[in-house]
Amino acid sequence: MSQTVFLVTIIFLFLPLFVLVVYSFNASTSMNWTGFSLRWYEKLLGSRELWRALRNSLIIAVSSAATATVIGTIGAIGINWYRFKMRGYVQTISFLPMILPEIIIGVSLSIFFAGIGVPLGLFTIFVAHTTFNLPFVFLMVMARLDEFDFSIIEAAADLGASEKETLFKVTLPICMPGIISGLLTAITLSLEDFVITFFVAGPGSSTLPIFIYSAITRKGGVTPLISALSVVMILGTVLLCVMLRKFLKYIAAK
Repeated sequence: MSQTVFLVTIIFLFLPLFVLVVYSFNASTSMNWTGFSLRWYEKLLGSRELWRALRNSLIIAVSSAATATVIGTIGAIGINWYRFKMRGYVQTISFLPMILPEIIIGVSLSIFFAGIGVPLGLFTIFVAHTTFNLPFVFLMVMARLDEFDFSIIEAAADLGASEKETLFKVTLPICMPGIISGLLTAITLSLEDFVITFFVAGPGSSTLPIFIYSAITRKGGVTPLISALSVVMILGTVLLCVMLRKFLKYIAAK
């Protein structure tokens, strides 16, 4: 019985993806199957709008993930190292962007940028993505620090290491699996985000999810071109996940 339920669940989850992959090789311009073709993947290579959206997505994903990783790592280490009155409140507030619905974050950021007179564009998307990526990096580094043996820091201090030397030669190397995990997670979340990006994107700053939404709206539905693009995005996400898993296994083996 349990095996049957498991099989039905797997089919339910992955059948739509299988259909998407199949129709990305459809020769027809509609969703009616007429034959096998690679024409839509060839069109992807020649689409200037697509490459512009891909470039924007990569710029935003890498820059926002790197910024969130630096800030999140510093914040997690600071909260673990130091004890201050507002420590609990700071830790709670840090998780708010992860708990709140994305549409609330998107609307509030859009109102905020309009209120301070910042034009919507790549910069506002960068700020928004950094904001909602921060809690994930913070959480992963905190989880790593919870397993941290602070006697190592005491030993480093006894041997004459300064606080800076302890940070760069002891704490950061031990936290590196959590830092890398947070970075790759942030990149993945940034690449696939639509809701928040939709509210803070301006003219000429479309990312891949916005490009897909616009193409579906113009064409009146999902076309084989969109299916082909979706397949490429799925493969990219799977590749990131595989890289992350292999890295974690490598670190665990060390």
